[in-house]
Amino acid sequence: MTIEVRPATVFEDVRTLVGPKRPDASVCWCLSYRIPSKINNKMRGQERGDFVRNLLNDGPLGLLAYEDDEPVGWAAVAPRADTTFARNRKIPHVDDLPVWSLWCIRVRPGHRGQGISHALIEGAVDFARDRGAPAVEAYPLDNQGAKVDLTMAYAGIRKNFEAAGFTHAADTTSTLAGHPRILMRRSFE
Repeated sequence: MTIEVRPATVFEDVRTLVGPKRPDASVCWCLSYRIPSKINNKMRGQERGDFVRNLLNDGPLGLLAYEDDEPVGWAAVAPRADTTFARNRKIPHVDDLPVWSLWCIRVRPGHRGQGISHALIEGAVDFARDRGAPAVEAYPLDNQGAKVDLTMAYAGIRKNFEAAGFTHAADTTSTLAGHPRILMRRSFE
């Protein structure tokens, strides 16, 4: 198995990973931290997919992992200033560095447990560094080995980020699926 991580530029592949199964469903598309909640909550059904298609015209929205040209994983990564984390009251700012945020890792069922999330984290680090980021932040669950509901595991888990060289930078007041989230950072300087 060869996993290749590439910028997410192909709408159909993005839809495979973060689009709903039903076109009329008003879920996901990995927009909740990318755009203001007022806009995110207003959009319904196919309008959400159309919004993502238009965003892709401006460049990649993150990264996709491919196994033999089949999209199998997704990572959302962007400058923190361009996300709602810039104003999030539960996730602190460690300093004034123009860091990038990595907030979502998703691996398709049937492809989990094969190291794809690790490849996506490393790909996101490389993607941000190549674009001048001084550091990448993530806000994973500090589940301390407890089982995490896969639907809510999109934020990632602490041990995966530690394995990728991220270190604990701050506690947060955010929780997800009953687990505290922490701010982890990997710096390039």
